Amino acid sequence: MEAASAAAPPEAPAAPTVGPAPAPAPLPTATASDADAPPDTGTGTVITATRLPRPLRDVPATTVVIPRAEMERSPTLTQDALLRTLPSAATFRRTPSLVADPTAQGLNLRGLAPSGVARGLVLLDGLPFNDPYGGWVFWRALPRLGLDRVEVVPTGGSALYGSAALGGVVQLFSRPITGPVLDADVSVGNLGTGFAAARLADRWGRVGASLEVEGLTSDGYAIVPEGQRGRIDGDTPSNHVSAQARVEAEATDHLALSARAGVFRETQNGGTRYTIASVDLAWFAASARLRTDGAGAFELGLYGRSQDFSQDRARVSSARNSEFLSAYQGVPANDQGGSLVWTGPEMTLGGAHVLAAGVDARRAHGKADELLLPATYTPTTLYARNTRGTQVSGGVFVQDLYTVSPALELAGTLRWDAWRDLDGHQLESFANGTTTASDFAPRTARQLSPRLAARVRPLDWLTLRASAYRAFRAPTLNELYRPFQVGTVLTAANPGLGAERLWGTEAGVEATGPRGLTGRVTGFWNVLDAPVTHVTLAAPLPDGATRQRQNLGRARVRGVELGADWRVSRRWTALAAYTFVDPVVTRAPGQPDLVGLQLPQDPRHRGALAVTFDDPSIASITAQLRVLGPQYEDDLNTRGMGGAAVVDLFVSRHLLWKVDAFGAVENLFDRRYLAGRAGVDTLAPPFQARVGLRLRDVLSESSARAAPGAPGR
Repeated sequence: MEAASAAAPPEAPAAPTVGPAPAPAPLPTATASDADAPPDTGTGTVITATRLPRPLRDVPATTVVIPRAEMERSPTLTQDALLRTLPSAATFRRTPSLVADPTAQGLNLRGLAPSGVARGLVLLDGLPFNDPYGGWVFWRALPRLGLDRVEVVPTGGSALYGSAALGGVVQLFSRPITGPVLDADVSVGNLGTGFAAARLADRWGRVGASLEVEGLTSDGYAIVPEGQRGRIDGDTPSNHVSAQARVEAEATDHLALSARAGVFRETQNGGTRYTIASVDLAWFAASARLRTDGAGAFELGLYGRSQDFSQDRARVSSARNSEFLSAYQGVPANDQGGSLVWTGPEMTLGGAHVLAAGVDARRAHGKADELLLPATYTPTTLYARNTRGTQVSGGVFVQDLYTVSPALELAGTLRWDAWRDLDGHQLESFANGTTTASDFAPRTARQLSPRLAARVRPLDWLTLRASAYRAFRAPTLNELYRPFQVGTVLTAANPGLGAERLWGTEAGVEATGPRGLTGRVTGFWNVLDAPVTHVTLAAPLPDGATRQRQNLGRARVRGVELGADWRVSRRWTALAAYTFVDPVVTRAPGQPDLVGLQLPQDPRHRGALAVTFDDPSIASITAQLRVLGPQYEDDLNTRGMGGAAVVDLFVSRHLLWKVDAFGAVENLFDRRYLAGRAGVDTLAPPFQARVGLRLRDVLSESSARAAPGAPGR
């Protein structure tokens, strides 16, 4: 695939130009520029796959890039919806963050045991953005105006990034600070949707600063199907506000400093009076990069956050005509961490070697304070539960990128991690005034994560890639200590959980042909040991939980990705992508009936097709088709959900000066399909449309319209 080049954000370690990616073409696509220039040959660089700047066509791992031009042409409104246009990427269930509970927004790549917990690491300019308590991703806390591009590496990444990267890495890069610049987006739509965002940036010599704010409100939609809907069911209103500021300085010709801070608040209603959730988040990050003449480069990153998640749970009558508040839960959490990475100078020994090494550490602490309101009380009724825990983790890695010749590059990476769960405590309070306190013994675990990869280019138009890896994910504080409820299904925590471990391999081929035609095929095979899943219990627990988090046994996740893109002409681009995933339970001690069943919450088939027309004198139009295959809600494969085909559309036209008008439609034909079946069925989003205005580079001296961007990925 082809993509545009762009300048790097100063805090990023290299210029974020992007080029052909060896994975299926993500959708929607950027379009051809208005110049008759030939397509980019893929000489741009990416960072995430190796933690070093490398030409994308030379990276020995599957990497997908979504450049800024594509974000601006996407009909989607939130970042999770944007990622789901990639057939290999998904979030838990089929519900976007516009209506999903904040704890149900986990990321999964290539169908690797989807759940509310992310099995992929999300980075913002190199530093973790996953929630410290549950591994969740608050997608709406990542405003789009400030992003330059997104890199997706959908393969085991623990060798470089540790626990959270078991299934891969998604990294978001900030736009470079230039100025003075003022950008703004304003739109309104059906379902009571209103959106406004602005970004102001400027630079004074060696110092630059930016400020970004965003707000979104929506009335949502009736999420329960009409046939199951009762008097208590209504729409799913939500809103969020966010703000973040960034400052950077080139202290010397060799030393660059940056700092940023942000705040975020989100509220979301699940469709009834007592299904409400909210998140309050404040975070900071700082980095320093030192380049030396002979010893290479050193990059130090520090970060931390404080947050509070709260949730009301409901007890609903069988006919859904009445509900009562059944529980309130508050989850305050915080974390602090840092990393130091060294990149050595190039060495010559039978070819060119670039060594890199790094160390990182993180402390996460959280509590879950739960007040229970049961329908009836007896002296032994549990009415309050308070849990807490701390997890300290760290790792060290070393990597060698060995370029034997222009036709052959090898990469070897080894990482050692250790983590310790401590301060685990639970206090249960009963109606008769008694309490039961439980202290969970501290536990320490370790993991070695190797990765070997190769890239071979026997011909200039043909590239082969292969890699083998081991990855892991330690259970989160949320999985260890916090029970949760979705619909009428209560799932218990499990302080005895162990780490998930993954062995995997991938191999792919990419070929470029005449007239901008590029095709890719990538096969992958993963074996996941002891995945943390929600297992249906033979009998409910005393608190009514019918499921519990357990290390299941073993699952095999294999599949293939296909992709093709074609620059038909200067104005027309076509992209197609398809992912097949076969996720099957192969071992389940104590649950023999699960063997041979499909892992829940991910379809075996996903596909996408997009066609884009772009002519600055006429309009920019992107139409895309997304196809989802059938999937299951539960581990027993008894609650099936059918497939769906959804059409999205985006149209924009330059009006005057620096103002564009646009319209975006998701689910153009109002296709109704299920998103979940947790006790009660829930629907995926219906027809959504909005119109708006975009202002670009309002304060800059140039009055010309911004270039529409380079070819898609």
